[in-house]
Amino acid sequence: MEYKVEYSAPALDEFTNLRAQAKWQNPDDKTLKASIENSLFWVAVYHIDKLIGTGRIIGDGAMYFYIQDVIVAPSYQKQGIGHLVMTHIEDYLSNTCSNGATIALLSARGKESFYTQYGYVKRDGDVLGLGMCKFIK
Repeated sequence: MEYKVEYSAPALDEFTNLRAQAKWQNPDDKTLKASIENSLFWVAVYHIDKLIGTGRIIGDGAMYFYIQDVIVAPSYQKQGIGHLVMTHIEDYLSNTCSNGATIALLSARGKESFYTQYGYVKRDGDVLGLGMCKFIK
């Protein structure tokens, strides 16, 4: 299959649809639109004109970078789309990050090995402590 890669945010409706396909909750449109617009970098993968994969970088653009919304439509999983997304993300990071920068992500349970192949380490609490998050409702 032939895929088209774009380095821009997808349309709001495309992105909410992809998130829903992945069984991710969508916040209200205003919040999601602001989040989309405030990203540092986007990768959007299309098959024909259908959004099938995304990934983006958020952060301060200097010291801290966070990989977010690496999503592949269920019917396109196990076809290399996630690797395609991560390859473009890693290219961006290698050209943007200075020595001492920190790149972080949250992995879905059971998907850690996908990210370890790109050099990410699981925070098991031994050396780096455990990651934490807070959800606002």
